[in-house]
Amino acid sequence: MSKKTVLKATNLAKSFGEIHVLNGLNLTLHDGEIVAILGPSGCGKSTLLRCLVGLEQPDSGELEIESHRGSEAIGYLFQKPILYPHLNVAGNIALGFEKKIPKAEQHTTIAQELSFVQMEGFEKRRVESLSGGEAQRVALVRAMLGKPEVLLLDEPFSALDLETRRTLALQTRQWLKQRSTAAIHVTHDPEEATLIADRVLTWRELFSSEEE
Repeated sequence: MSKKTVLKATNLAKSFGEIHVLNGLNLTLHDGEIVAILGPSGCGKSTLLRCLVGLEQPDSGELEIESHRGSEAIGYLFQKPILYPHLNVAGNIALGFEKKIPKAEQHTTIAQELSFVQMEGFEKRRVESLSGGEAQRVALVRAMLGKPEVLLLDEPFSALDLETRRTLALQTRQWLKQRSTAAIHVTHDPEEATLIADRVLTWRELFSSEEE
């Protein structure tokens, strides 16, 4: 039985002046699948994700998102967590709710999700007091509250120490699988790619018509 395709890029091309970043890129993502894209810094991985989420417009090629929500079905976790210092941890997370819900339900949900990422009792913490790993966990919880059908992860663990990277990669995989959320994770770290993904693709493989 073939898996449902949730996102497909065909012959995507993107240039910045004379620099061809994407030139005939092909990528298929299936329902509930986690794909890691492995490539060196500066090869164009972030540009690809920005095209997929709509932050950049490809010069040519086709991008198909199999959801009635369109690009709103795609969540994005940046390399550096974007947290608002005037809000505490709970306030930052609450921005991720896809619709307005009662305060009591918000508090319960936030507490449950913080518990999952081993941050019980952090609701009232100021974001400036968080470590890099804690801040990225908060950003991940916020992204997942929007119930994305596809989550794009732009090397979100790269600035963290090795042990924290491994822990977060495994936690994120577990969370995505529990929610049957498809994801594309870009990284230059082969171990990280293997820990989080069902399928690992090198950057070069994306420019082959054989990619499926």
